[in-house]
Amino acid sequence: KAKVENAVGIVSRYLLGRLRNRCFFSLAELNDATRECVTAINSKVMKRLNKTRDEMFASLDRPLLKALPVERYSYAEWKRCTVAPDYHVEVDDHYYSVPFRLLRQIVDARYTNNTVELFHKGERVASHVRSRLPHKHTTLSEHMPSSHRRYAEWTPARMLGQAADIGPATVALFEAIMKAKPHPEQGFRSCLGVIRLLASYGPERIEAAAKRGNDIGATTYGSIKSILEKGLDKAYAPSQTSDTRPIQHPNIRGRGYYH
Repeated sequence: KAKVENAVGIVSRYLLGRLRNRCFFSLAELNDATRECVTAINSKVMKRLNKTRDEMFASLDRPLLKALPVERYSYAEWKRCTVAPDYHVEVDDHYYSVPFRLLRQIVDARYTNNTVELFHKGERVASHVRSRLPHKHTTLSEHMPSSHRRYAEWTPARMLGQAADIGPATVALFEAIMKAKPHPEQGFRSCLGVIRLLASYGPERIEAAAKRGNDIGATTYGSIKSILEKGLDKAYAPSQTSDTRPIQHPNIRGRGYYH
């Protein structure tokens, strides 16, 4: 520290001694004059060392210099998170995956404008491109447990296509299941469970059970299975749409009566 302060004093005295009587009309003009003085200081031979400061820099400092980072420094924020049961953590209203083995563990999130990094006990366990979509999920397949990875090849469109082969009520059921789940894989698992029930009950009963489940708000795999096991789909009568045609009666006047 003392050497640095001494160097600052040398430069300050040199600058003030040569520039104190000059008048500058712009910052650029002052900077040019300052640069000339600094060049002169660094080119002057020091008595004790018999070398210039430029020569000392070239022999001692320059060989140890490292290249500047390829990417510019990015300001980062930190947040401590608890890993949810669906192996995701929330950062700025978006959900990012971590390895499922870290369920309910504490992790530290470091996020910049472009990236989200997640650390567990100081070790980086996940890195994601930052997303600005609120309440959505960013998931890496390697973070999934094997039971979830099986469903990674499925998409909502493909799942609804399977439901369409059974009937429109089943399509509506699958849409409700996937919308209600916090993560798509969980919805896929429930939908595939309903599809497996085809082997035991057939498409007609599955469709009838879906109609009943949709009407009473029982849109889970467990509810549909219970409806089928208890035979409630057989006794179910679809809700009837009301007749909204105008009532014809001599005491009822139309709007033409008032003109």
